[in-house]
Amino acid sequence: MTTTTKTTGAPTATALVKLTDVSKYYGNIRALQGVSLEVSAGEITCVLGDNGAGKSTLIKIIAGLHRHDAGTFEIEGEETVLANPRAALDRGIATVYQDLAVVPLMPVWRNFFLGSEPTKGRGPFRRLDVDLMRATTRAELLRMGIDLRDVDQPIGTLSGGERQCVAIARAVYFGAKVLVLDEPTAALGVKQSGVVLKYVAAARDAGLGVVLITHNPHHAHLVGDRFVLLKRGTMAGSHTRDSITLDELTRQMAGGSELDELSHELERVAESGPDNASGPTAGTTAP
Repeated sequence: MTTTTKTTGAPTATALVKLTDVSKYYGNIRALQGVSLEVSAGEITCVLGDNGAGKSTLIKIIAGLHRHDAGTFEIEGEETVLANPRAALDRGIATVYQDLAVVPLMPVWRNFFLGSEPTKGRGPFRRLDVDLMRATTRAELLRMGIDLRDVDQPIGTLSGGERQCVAIARAVYFGAKVLVLDEPTAALGVKQSGVVLKYVAAARDAGLGVVLITHNPHHAHLVGDRFVLLKRGTMAGSHTRDSITLDELTRQMAGGSELDELSHELERVAESGPDNASGPTAGTTAP
């Protein structure tokens, strides 16, 4: 495992979230073993890995859905064990999953406040404060640089990138200190991916600590400050932005030495292929 840390003369601020040698087992199945990760305010920590690398399990531990079996989990320097996702939210950790958990037929403003709707009036006259929700949604989206045509339109009519951006703005509004994004660009085209990455960077610039789960090293290197590579539940590398190039990050993500071995094997097959594939050489007669 390669570990590189930044060294500066200024004192290091306490990390918002810090995992040290965290492991998770499901019976005798090892999902994670010895994984360490640090998320600081105003930084994006990218977690990269192929399918089955343990990214989803790591998200569930940070989000409070599952408890870790070994290692330490610290929030702002305090060792903790999250009982459930609500406890994570109360500690300022918001998770935006790939499916976004939105109601497609509801307006944007209803989805923005889903589960946390403000009300006005008392007793039998208590009702949703629709005007406040509309105005707040519009203002918060604009503050993040998202200019929607109409917050009354069903959120299902928005593009995938716009829905991701609404979810990010919602997490910021409700006081998240740490934003965990699960493959936000996985199902998006090039242009929409760029839009989402722009708002991910905006969340970082707003002072949030961001955990970006992705399998795309190009997206990660574009916005990331730290990179954690997972492979079959273990750490394959930990780097800072100034210590690794995009080409090297892509190589490690793709398998590193395993990819080199495959490349050499394919070259040998290509060199021997024509000889094996050819029949009797020209000028000779088969018996």
